[in-house]
Amino acid sequence: MRKLIRGLLDFQLNARSSYREKFALLAQEQKPDCLFIACADSRVVPNLLVSTDPGDLFVVRNVGNMVAPSDSKGQSTGDQSEAAALEFSLRNLPVEDIVVCGHSNCGAMKAILAGGVGPENPNLKGWLEHGKDALQRMDANPTLGEGRSDYDRLSQNNVLVQIEHISTYPWVKERLDAGTLRLHGWWFDIATAQVHAWRPLLGRFIPMDELVGEALLRELGADTQTPGALANGNGAQRIAVVASAQ
Repeated sequence: MRKLIRGLLDFQLNARSSYREKFALLAQEQKPDCLFIACADSRVVPNLLVSTDPGDLFVVRNVGNMVAPSDSKGQSTGDQSEAAALEFSLRNLPVEDIVVCGHSNCGAMKAILAGGVGPENPNLKGWLEHGKDALQRMDANPTLGEGRSDYDRLSQNNVLVQIEHISTYPWVKERLDAGTLRLHGWWFDIATAQVHAWRPLLGRFIPMDELVGEALLRELGADTQTPGALANGNGAQRIAVVASAQ
């Protein structure tokens, strides 16, 4: 807590002036174009990873970067917080992209691999159920994350499962079918401070280096000229980053 207080004082005394104009504009409204879903892990800092300013990201963070799927009526089958964020951001903000970002050495994935947690943690026990589908995906796709630890392999599969969960919501489906929404799967390797992007045509996450970044930017430009192009396929195939980097 001492570090937080010192940091706050430093911001108030030294950094606030450079942000004053930015926050004055943000005080009236927010216009983020990306919903970023990340783990609550203290080592994962979305705005730092993508070098964004205040107002650029609408961020949801929870244990294991998970979203409970929708039922037949469009309501969350689990905690409503994540579904509420989906509703609000897609219906009230100019969000065109959703990023689900997993990470290495994830405690939630370790707990799922261990069979869950005990009854002394009832809320966590129930929440981790939303990541168990990733176990089946990992068994069915042993090459994803090959060479990494089981919990890192599970974490990468979990990113794809959560994207599928997001795609079950009717207003998400509508936007995907209309070509006005893109879903992205990212995975952050803490040890190397390297973000990896899911590439469906390659069937794996690859490091987001300059070459890959330029390829993704070209794809985003092409997508804006072809409405509906993002609607082909389902689940993980509906992620925007669909072409392999050459």
